[in-house]
Amino acid sequence: MAKMGTRSSPGTSPEKDNILMSQNLLMNPSSKICKFTDLENENLTPYFPLETIFRPFDPSARSDAISMMWFCFAALSFILGYSYPFLDLTQRFFTLTGISYSQTMPMLWKALFTIEEILKIEDLKFCLSELSYLYSLVTHGSSRFMFKAKPYQPLPILKTTQNDSTWKNQFFFVRKDLIPNGDCLPKTWILKGRIQDP
Repeated sequence: MAKMGTRSSPGTSPEKDNILMSQNLLMNPSSKICKFTDLENENLTPYFPLETIFRPFDPSARSDAISMMWFCFAALSFILGYSYPFLDLTQRFFTLTGISYSQTMPMLWKALFTIEEILKIEDLKFCLSELSYLYSLVTHGSSRFMFKAKPYQPLPILKTTQNDSTWKNQFFFVRKDLIPNGDCLPKTWILKGRIQDP
């Protein structure tokens, strides 16, 4: 765990390590606590810039936490194959909708990642207005967001709706000031969002 000691240890100053405060948006909060440990965080370090600092595992942490210093990521996106900073279409989607990464359900991540992979292979242009022709952005319990395929159309990407029952507990925190665009990351969860074109 020597690597965790250099990349994951936050400052010891109380002013710098402020308490994670819940937004009280989660239903059944006792079942939504973090179960993603330091050892699992260690496996994600290659997907972040070298200077990234991970907050040590805290079993009482919740994914809807507010902090001036720490930002919550869902582990699922990196398990799928993302690195941070995210790819262009994905980053534009989150910037324009204002949704926090940890309030995003698996099927949305799977759809975005699949589209990003197709765009890389085919060298295609694709904007958010085209994404809005395929999907509506809807909330699904505890202010979490997912895509809903537009009616009377074939499902754009198959098998994205298969869920992972553990994803809500697999999240972690990194220092905002040591990652690209950290100051611009959403500070709170939002209750409504929509896909729009820049």
